[in-house]
Amino acid sequence: MSERDIEKTYSNKEFVEKLRRLADSIESGENFRITVDNEAIYVPDRATFNIEHERGDGDNEIEFQIKWKD
Repeated sequence: MSERDIEKTYSNKEFVEKLRRLADSIESGENFRITVDNEAIYVPDRATFNIEHERGDGDNEIEFQIKWKD
């Protein structure tokens, strides 16, 4: 697979819907499927989750990260 690094902005409603589906998948121990920029991505139930905070030049950023190996 080729490398990829994209960022997509969602409306509040869309973001909440995606987070809710993710939370339901995590809670039930199921895989999660999400489409980002027209590509379906399957997140396995073995994935790990972390939250990252970055600060610099007056900007703050929180990233909810999901990681797994193919």
